[in-house]
Amino acid sequence: MATISTTAPVTPLRQRMQHDMMMRGLLPRTQDQYIRHVRRFAAYLGRPPDAATSEDLRNFQIQQHESGASAGTINGAVSALRFFYTVTLRRRDLARGLVAPPPRPDNVREVLSVEDAARLTRQEQVTF
Repeated sequence: MATISTTAPVTPLRQRMQHDMMMRGLLPRTQDQYIRHVRRFAAYLGRPPDAATSEDLRNFQIQQHESGASAGTINGAVSALRFFYTVTLRRRDLARGLVAPPPRPDNVREVLSVEDAARLTRQEQVTF
């Protein structure tokens, strides 16, 4: 049985979430990150996360954007909170309000023309 080691006491709610993650085969690192994100949300609320409202979730996401959190951090928090509210609490109504940041555009790499590649090759030969 995979366990998550944290210094905070394990509440029945956290234990339930850990069991849900274990039963679904989430990797230990993912479990740690999900617990961390839900714990951060609870600290923001100042009360247990099962007492949150949709407005609390919205304000938390606004706060993340305003504080300059990276897209990866916001996406991780959204995934963790979606899991928590959908699977552990069975509160799909709250999970629906979570918004992930838009995907980053792919960096399109420039493809060299045959002439440019030949010029680069000639320059390398000359400098050697």
